[in-house]
Amino acid sequence: MADNVQGLEVGSKAIFSKAVTAADILKFAEVSGDTNALHSDPAYAARTRFKQPIAHGMFGAGIISAALGTRLAPTSVVIYLGQNLQFRAPVMAGDTLTATCTVTKVDTERSRVSLDTVVTKQDGTEVIRGDATVMVEALG
Repeated sequence: MADNVQGLEVGSKAIFSKAVTAADILKFAEVSGDTNALHSDPAYAARTRFKQPIAHGMFGAGIISAALGTRLAPTSVVIYLGQNLQFRAPVMAGDTLTATCTVTKVDTERSRVSLDTVVTKQDGTEVIRGDATVMVEALG
C-alpha cells in the first residue's frame, strides 16, 4: 500500500514567502472587516505595547493558507480541514513572512495530510506556530 497522498509523504514541505506592506494591512482590514485601530492608526498604535500598527494575526495565517493552497501539491486539489494557531510575535509593515508547512502524517485511506505549520519573519523570529489538516485529491 502506498505511504503517500498525491506524492506527499512525511517530511514533504511547502514554503511560501511574502513581504508585508502597509497597503496589504489596510486591504486585509477592508476585506475582513477587522478595522481595529491597532492595525491602521499610528497614533493609536503608538500608545500600545507594539508602538506602531501591526498586521492582523489572520494575515499571517493567510501565508500558511497560501503555502498549502499553492505550493503543497500544485497539481492537486487541496482542501483545508483544520488549523490550530498560536500567535507568538507581532508582524509589522516591512517584515517578510515565510510559512513552512511540513507533512507529519499521511492518511492514504482518507486522502488526508497533517502538517506542522510555522511562520517566521526575515530575522528568524517565529510569529505563528500550529498544525493543519488538509484533504488532497487528484484534479478530476
